[in-house]
Amino acid sequence: MSSSYRNAGARAPSFRPSTVKSKVPQVRRSAPGSLGYGGAESGRVRVAVRLRPRNNEEMAADADFADCVELQPELKRLKLRKNNWDSDTYEFDEVLTEFASQKRVYEVVAKPVVESVLDGYNGTVMAYGQTGTGKTYTLGRLGDEDTSARGIMVRSMEDILSNVSFETDSVSVSYLQLYMENIQDLLNPANDNISIVEDQRTGDVSLPGATVLEIRNQQSFLELLRLGEAHRIAANTRLNTESSRSHGILMVHVKRSILCQDDDYSLENGERSNLGRNLAPPIIRKSKLIVVDLAGSERIHKSGSEGHMLEEAKSINLSLSALGKCINALAENSSHVPAMKVENMLKIKEEFDYKSLSKRLEMEIDRLIAENERQQKLYQNEVERIRLEAQKRVAEAERNYVEVLEEEKMKCQMDYMESIKKLEEKWAANHQKRGAINGEVHSIASGSEEVSEMKALLQKEIRLRKAAEEEIQNLNTQFLKISKLADGNSDGFSLQEILEEESYQKKKLEDEVRILRNQLAELSAEANQTRRYPERGGGDGNGKVPLGMDFSTPHSRDNGNGEERATLSGLHERGVGLQKILSLLEAEDANVRIHAVKVVANLAAEEANQEKIVEAGGLSSLLMLLRRYEDETIRRIAAGAIANLAMNESNQQLIMAQGGVPLLALTAADAEDPQTMRMVAGAIANLCGNDKLQTRLRAEGGIKALLGMVKCRHPDVLSQVARGIANFAKCESRAVTTEGGSKGRSLLVEDGALPWIVQNANNEASIIRRHVELALCHLAQHEANAKDLIGGGALWELVRISRDCSREDIRALARQTQTSSSTFLAEMRRLKIEVCK
Repeated sequence: MSSSYRNAGARAPSFRPSTVKSKVPQVRRSAPGSLGYGGAESGRVRVAVRLRPRNNEEMAADADFADCVELQPELKRLKLRKNNWDSDTYEFDEVLTEFASQKRVYEVVAKPVVESVLDGYNGTVMAYGQTGTGKTYTLGRLGDEDTSARGIMVRSMEDILSNVSFETDSVSVSYLQLYMENIQDLLNPANDNISIVEDQRTGDVSLPGATVLEIRNQQSFLELLRLGEAHRIAANTRLNTESSRSHGILMVHVKRSILCQDDDYSLENGERSNLGRNLAPPIIRKSKLIVVDLAGSERIHKSGSEGHMLEEAKSINLSLSALGKCINALAENSSHVPAMKVENMLKIKEEFDYKSLSKRLEMEIDRLIAENERQQKLYQNEVERIRLEAQKRVAEAERNYVEVLEEEKMKCQMDYMESIKKLEEKWAANHQKRGAINGEVHSIASGSEEVSEMKALLQKEIRLRKAAEEEIQNLNTQFLKISKLADGNSDGFSLQEILEEESYQKKKLEDEVRILRNQLAELSAEANQTRRYPERGGGDGNGKVPLGMDFSTPHSRDNGNGEERATLSGLHERGVGLQKILSLLEAEDANVRIHAVKVVANLAAEEANQEKIVEAGGLSSLLMLLRRYEDETIRRIAAGAIANLAMNESNQQLIMAQGGVPLLALTAADAEDPQTMRMVAGAIANLCGNDKLQTRLRAEGGIKALLGMVKCRHPDVLSQVARGIANFAKCESRAVTTEGGSKGRSLLVEDGALPWIVQNANNEASIIRRHVELALCHLAQHEANAKDLIGGGALWELVRISRDCSREDIRALARQTQTSSSTFLAEMRRLKIEVCK
């Protein structure tokens, strides 16, 4: 009888014992009814025996057949009776009766092995026994009609998938058969001579030629098992209507990422690394679960094998004999093969995920840079506060000294006038006393005394005046010293002249500010009116529309004379120069700053004004506002103005050169208003459309900032993020086309944008959906991104776009992408998806 391919069905259980062997390295916990794995014997091979019930043919052929086997599950023993007086007793780790469920078998035999594999150890579950004893039923039953009949393979994958996270972990599967001494791939039958490679250094055994498929859900695993079982060779013998003629080997590769908990980490070469707890590199644990469904041993005269089936039986018995010899050798070459005495050396295979560590270090560097910028800003604010306080104290000291000088001057003048008055009164009195000649001499003498007294008083007044002048001079000297310390100005102006000049300048500035405020209010009102009525002058005529925003002021008034107002683009021609407006961006009055930046933002919306604004230093002033001020309104309007300037390619170079991207990223991180995020996202989106800036834009955190703003979930913000991603992907696609291909994956994929793109490819908002669909089509044009797109579920979105997208150009691009990628075509054929033409 010739061999045939096995179908997807499973055999019904029969009344013969089969042995299930499992290698359990280490168990985290022990379930009720387990084999008692763990302890000092954690590396020993465990053996369980399962007795299947008799089928109808066996019951009709020999009613006494069951009496030769006696199970003692409570003692974990099995007796084989030779006759009524003599029997052989065998002990196992577990004895399972014919009433044991598939779930019970899995929990006792395989579940501890699966848990050990999840911990990082390799584990093996092997079914051994004669043909027809239920090995394939125990291991490979799919349970399509009855889920309780699922075998060890299906239940093991359920446990593995429920304990891994596909954000950091991965699960992949190979399915092979050993047939006639050749290893064949059950997932790719054309691959029928796979070699075995052993690493001489580590002793690891691998099959580099085997097909390895990543598993992300249980349904795909079941489809894989069905495909493998359909290719596995089976035949009809006397002992079994569907006898496996090959050894089936299912290999499940598990990679898990685990963060270290200690400050020190042991490397493979024994070195120690003193990394900080927060910068610990994640460890990747690699382990394998191997489930082996051995072909049943058979006696030729019982199975009735002939011809090619006879050769198959010889090969099966030869391989099983070799396995027995191997186990026998491991068990010290005894005459009996005690498989339960075979022990293995246990070792977790771990390695550091330096790529993830690098990304975490980059994030830490970005955080430290941002923190440094915040500290620098706080330092500058503190310096400014101290400077203003010093100016205030100097001004107060000046006022105090002026008051003291005035008081001393007034006091000296009053004393001088009082002395003069007294002298005049005395002189008049003496003049009236002049009388007769006989009294003339006496009068002269008296007058001489008065003159002497007056001279003495005059000298006293002169001394007092001189002392007052010296005091005034000292006060003036001290005032000049204080003024020199304050602003380095030691001009010899008198105090009165300085005060008068300051008062005049202050009044002049107040008048000028009042005039500018009125002009700004009028012009902002004109900007609002222009936006509301675009037919009166909105747009630039070239199809370019600036980022939509409302920067008008609510205090606009009519000028009352009926004159037509000028447009915003002619602001510098109305008597208020552009340089003057830009200088007001640094005004101390917050309202003046806000009005000024609104005017600049509205001017920047027109292409004719952008070059003038940049030449006048407007770009530097706008970046200064982002860097210096924390006011949300100023930052929002300044970011909008920068977004409008970023429409020009030459301005984009200047924005990058002056460090605009880190400032925009920092503004986005601190912003709470969705409209501020919208302005920042619009500016970065414009920069994403420049082919020459992509690498630097990503290096300076532009892409991370763009993706970080999706947490806002505001549709206006998301539309700008989607537009930026579409611009960036389009530039990458254009580079691939013009340069003949790129070496690696898309920078968007490396920065983790793919999950968000797939999630929003069918967004309810049409503008978001259109940009995301376009970005996805451009990413798919690069063959290096194909595997990531398939693994992330993007292939289904591409199929949907090629059929249901409302725009014909995007539908055509999606169809062209599918037909031009060999990876997409192969996956669509595997999933039986019809390619649109």
